[in-house]
Amino acid sequence: MDAFAYLSVLLSIILGLAIAQVLQAYRGLLLSRARVTLYAPPLIWSALMLVFATQSWWASFGYAGHQAWDFAGFAIILLQTILLYMMAGVILPDVPPAEPIDLRAHYERERRPFFLISIAMLAASLAKDLIVDGRLPEGANLIFHLVFAAVSVAAILIRRPRFHDLLAPAMALLVAAYIALLFARLG
Repeated sequence: MDAFAYLSVLLSIILGLAIAQVLQAYRGLLLSRARVTLYAPPLIWSALMLVFATQSWWASFGYAGHQAWDFAGFAIILLQTILLYMMAGVILPDVPPAEPIDLRAHYERERRPFFLISIAMLAASLAKDLIVDGRLPEGANLIFHLVFAAVSVAAILIRRPRFHDLLAPAMALLVAAYIALLFARLG
């Protein structure tokens, strides 16, 4: 087993847990649908968490040929993956056995932690490129990181529901374009 295969096992487990976290929340919401008040932004962001986890796993294949692994490089990739898991863990509520579930109230309560964690995850992503690759990401990749960070700051500062109603689908379109431009092909 080469170094990448060995290191990627732990990352894959955490990404799998992030995916499971979102899917379990979907299952809980579905089974409790009579008690759920829907709100689109956390549902869109939760779908984006599935996309981010999948894209992170897909992009990790770019490190398959990397030979100069050290603990700092692995630790920063691990931190980025853990932060992605934490985002997945806070975007949807745990489903209580008999209480009503208001996705808007949950989103309003958890939006600051969610977007603060997203800023930390983006910082870890940039640090990963510096530590592992020796440089910041180029072009569209760096622009996406900066736009996502700016969006996260705006989402923390702006409480208006209409802003968040528009922000989530706009980010979904931006993420789709980002992945289509940068990660459509493996290798």
